Amino acid sequence: MDILAIRKRLNDLQSTNAQGKKEKIDYTKVYWKPREEGKYQIRIVPSKFDSSNPFKEVLVHYGFGKFPIFALTNWGEKDPIVEFASQLRKTNDKENWSLAKKLDPKMRIYAPVIVRGEEEKGVRLWEFGKEIYMQLLGIAEDEDYGDFTDINEGRDFTIEAIKGDVAGRQGLKNSIRVKPKTTALSVDASQIQKFLNDQPNILELQRKMEYDALKEVLQNWLSPEEPEEGSIIDDENEPEVETIAPPAKTYTLKQPMAPKSSKADQFDSLFEDEDDNDLPF
Repeated sequence: MDILAIRKRLNDLQSTNAQGKKEKIDYTKVYWKPREEGKYQIRIVPSKFDSSNPFKEVLVHYGFGKFPIFALTNWGEKDPIVEFASQLRKTNDKENWSLAKKLDPKMRIYAPVIVRGEEEKGVRLWEFGKEIYMQLLGIAEDEDYGDFTDINEGRDFTIEAIKGDVAGRQGLKNSIRVKPKTTALSVDASQIQKFLNDQPNILELQRKMEYDALKEVLQNWLSPEEPEEGSIIDDENEPEVETIAPPAKTYTLKQPMAPKSSKADQFDSLFEDEDDNDLPF
């Protein structure tokens, strides 16, 4: 090896990182959720990206590593994990169907909100699950409440966070109550315009994996290997998620395979001739 050339390249990279390193996102300025027990008052803001609906449904893969992975279907693209689950359901094997259910991406919902008393922080994204989503849709449908996002006569919500069992672990369990009195989003017209125009886009904030990279994640999950000595793990400052155990048996579809095909070829064949209608969008 040319040590001088290697040292020069290292210095160049270190200099580039020092000058052009991308600033880390402060996620507390983009997302909001109760972080300790108590009551919070929030207002759901009309969405800049869809004036008819403030809620954004997204599909997320959990359990494939330290961080959740947004399904490629959110961007209208094919997703290898979704495709694989679809292929598993084409068999008559109960274990395949059970695995397919585990592989299905889970729905999460985001809404643009402001927190009363923290209006200076602007609009942030509130993430929640199906239970709260159903409650909010029910309130929206109730003609006695009307459009709770209306900037002149909308309604705030009280979010109460208490410690309890959340998915088998101790965490904060949230409940919601709609305020009976209608209020304006703000008395400051310029602040209202800022709330309406300056909103984060969840799909721009999230990393979108390439199809082949996500397929490799799936393949590694199906055939886990111990990390080799000297492996480098990229750790970012994001919430951890609990991984799900890989299947106990080797999963292969019950379809004809070329007798001399390699395992890699067999895996690749699972993604051929996939019907677009299997995608959720």
